[in-house]
Amino acid sequence: MRHQMEKCRQGTLQMFANIDYATLSAWPHPDFSPIGWHLGHIGYTEALWLWEKCAGMPPLFPENRQFWAADGLPKERRRKLPTLPEILEYLELVRSKVFFYLERAPFEEQERLWWFLLQHESQHCETIALVLAMQQLADGPELLEGERSTVKLSVPEALEIPAGEFSMGCDSINAMDNERSPHRVYLETYFIESLPVSCAEYHRFMEALGYSDRRWWSPLGWEWLQANPVDAPLYWRSELARSDRPVCGVSWYEAEAYCNFAGKRLPTEAEWEKAASWDPATGTKRTYPWGEAEPDANNCNCDRAFGGTTAAGSFPQGASAYGCQDMLGNVWEWTASWFDGYQGFEFFPYRGYSQAYFDGKHRVLKGGSWTTRPWAMRCSFRNWYYPGAREIFAGFRCAL
Repeated sequence: MRHQMEKCRQGTLQMFANIDYATLSAWPHPDFSPIGWHLGHIGYTEALWLWEKCAGMPPLFPENRQFWAADGLPKERRRKLPTLPEILEYLELVRSKVFFYLERAPFEEQERLWWFLLQHESQHCETIALVLAMQQLADGPELLEGERSTVKLSVPEALEIPAGEFSMGCDSINAMDNERSPHRVYLETYFIESLPVSCAEYHRFMEALGYSDRRWWSPLGWEWLQANPVDAPLYWRSELARSDRPVCGVSWYEAEAYCNFAGKRLPTEAEWEKAASWDPATGTKRTYPWGEAEPDANNCNCDRAFGGTTAAGSFPQGASAYGCQDMLGNVWEWTASWFDGYQGFEFFPYRGYSQAYFDGKHRVLKGGSWTTRPWAMRCSFRNWYYPGAREIFAGFRCAL
């Protein structure tokens, strides 16, 4: 566990190399805290659960508790941050205390919590990347492009997924509460495309004036569009019109409208997960589409390995048993499903992580993005956002 935590922290700190105070404390979007707050919150949360609750020790800096707590201050009041060296010193102090405790901790009893905190840090790293991307948009937009690109546009294939049962969810030690527990789900035959929708494909919707054609929008989607008059994805640039990178920065409503335009639909969460994880030859579930090897730059685009999105289909060795590619990494993928708990759900380690969002207002996303850390990536992992959110690195693939 120590090795995993050190490796994760190394990547976290790399995100703050050459970050000045203006960037550290910038607040480009009302729904997201400054990146410096997220960094300090990572340390605070680790100290809260491991040093205080598990080790039974007093808070390290009780006077700063309200500032770093998720339910402490409104986001607009999180801009008056300590300097980056001060935050880094705080993280190092917390980590030294936690590793000291790890030497005597009843690890087998607490292992699930340690994995939770590793993933908590990973998820905040993704939020940090989002905030940095929004700052780029405000300062002078740059393409969120990675290193892998192709000239030939990839054409997605509609893959048939035969009717039958599969195992949905996960009960491994690192599974989050909303992934539990595994259960059998029967699905009728359906088709799902082998690749996520590319920028070039999405551009056809834009060229057909899809953003002004009410036919393609649901009533709620059209209402959202009138309140948020946009005509392109958030991270769109004109040079993406012929790109085979997956479209990125679209809301659920935009994804739904495109599917209606194309005569297709979004897959349900169960359909997405079966196509990504189920091995029909062995009747078993894979942790990752390609098997059990951990995510890296050989099988998917994750952990900022390429600095942005890459051409869809660049990782054929990462294909699922059914032949779907890019199921993990590159862009999160919207599904048709609402976020809710599985039967017998029990929150861990606190109600606010998942259960507070079982409100019928959040759609499920699957798969991870180009910046998602490996510890928060697996076929059963579930992300959720309001359907109008477009700041996340999200795209989608179509089903039929």
